[in-house]
Amino acid sequence: MAIRAVALDVDGVLTDGTFTWSAGGEEIKTFSFRDVMGISLASRRGIVFALISGESGPLIERYAKKMGIGFVWQGCRDKALAVREFSQAAGVPLEEICFVGDDINDLAAMALAGSSAAPADAHPGVLAAVDYVSPCGGGRGAVRDVLEHHALCDAPQMRA
Repeated sequence: MAIRAVALDVDGVLTDGTFTWSAGGEEIKTFSFRDVMGISLASRRGIVFALISGESGPLIERYAKKMGIGFVWQGCRDKALAVREFSQAAGVPLEEICFVGDDINDLAAMALAGSSAAPADAHPGVLAAVDYVSPCGGGRGAVRDVLEHHALCDAPQMRA
């Protein structure tokens, strides 16, 4: 089946899994413009996206708004339930969803989705379980690479 929707973990997938606190106490995360472009290209082709994160904060909402991602789960402890809710809300069958995650709390959601992928620097248990491992690390173009691997955006595949 074709992939029509992509659910993304945030920390470790869209970011490198680290964060910094500013002197004022604000959390700072870095996102890759490679991923931004990949999501933009895939969105233009009708791919629907969701952000499903165990963390909460304004940066996730800001990223979703910038990218036009209307499906967001923050502070999510049951990512498989979030994938089910995303499937229903987006009108996309589970087998047409790709879940991209990097750690053991993503495994149940990955097993539920029709396809799964991870950045190269994901937890070893995740690397062993997914359908595709990007050669790129989290926050370093892994999402773009996954989208290109599945031919969800028009650009030629990147390599690390």
